Amino acid sequence: MLATWLGAALTVTSITALPPAGRVLRWVQDLSVPLLFGAFVVYLWEVAVRGFGVPSVLMPAPSATAWRLVDALPILEEDFVQTFLRSVLAGYVIGCGLGFLVAIVAFRFDFLKRGLLPLGNFISALPVVGIAPIMVMWFGFDWQSKAAVVAVMCFFPMLVNTLAGLAAAGAIERDLMRSYGAHPSQTLLKLHLPAAMPFIFNALKINSTLALIGAIVAEFFGTPLQGIGFRISIEVARMSLDMVWAEIALAAVAGMAFYGLVALAERATTFWHPSYRT
Repeated sequence: MLATWLGAALTVTSITALPPAGRVLRWVQDLSVPLLFGAFVVYLWEVAVRGFGVPSVLMPAPSATAWRLVDALPILEEDFVQTFLRSVLAGYVIGCGLGFLVAIVAFRFDFLKRGLLPLGNFISALPVVGIAPIMVMWFGFDWQSKAAVVAVMCFFPMLVNTLAGLAAAGAIERDLMRSYGAHPSQTLLKLHLPAAMPFIFNALKINSTLALIGAIVAEFFGTPLQGIGFRISIEVARMSLDMVWAEIALAAVAGMAFYGLVALAERATTFWHPSYRT
C-alpha cells in the first residue's frame, strides 16, 4: 500500500511538473491528476475494508459495488430514466426558464424586482423535505411532483444570477446605447444579455447539481417503483449497501456529466470573457 501511494504521488508530481506544451497535453494533465488521485483513494478504500474485515452491511468494498453495478444494469437504467431523464431535466428546464423570464421582466420593472427578491429568498430558504410532500400531494406520485420540486429549487438561483448579470453592464456602454437611440429591446439583446451570460451559466451550473439532489430527496416521499431515491431507501431497508453505493455512483456520474455539458456550453458561448483568454 505504501509503495502504491509513493508511486501515485511521484506520478502525479511528475505530471504536474511537465510544462504545458499544448492544449492536448494540458487537457491530459488536468484529467490524469484527479483520475490517479481518485484511483488511489478507491484502492485505499478496498485495502482498508478487506484488511480490517469491515462487514459489507456497514461499508462494502469498491469491488463488490462494481460487481453489483454490472449485475444491476437494467435496474440502474430504469432508475436513471425515471430520475434524471424525466424529473431532473423537466424540472431543470422549467425552473431555469421561468427564473430567466421573470428576471427579464423584473429588470424592466423595478417594483417587481423589489417585490420578487424577498419572496424568492423566502422560497429558497424552504427545506426540500418540507416542499416534497406537498408537491407529491399536488401532482401525484409520478415524476411530475419531483419535477415540481426541482423547478422550485432551480428558480431562485437563476432569478438572482440573471438579475445581477443584467445589471453588470457598464455605465459607458449604457450611455452609448442611449446616444444611438436604441430601443429597450435592442439594449437588452445587444448589451445586457451578453453581459449577463457568465452569470446565467453560473446559475445553470449551480442548478445542475441542485436539480439532481432535489429529485433524489423528493423520491423518498412517494414515487413509483423506480428512481434513484426510491432504490436507495428500499435497499437501505434491506441492508443491501452495495446496491446503495451503486446508485450513489450512478447519481455522481450523471451529475458530473450534466455539469460538464453545461460547462462546455458555457465555454462555447462565453469564449470572449476575460477568464477564458490565454
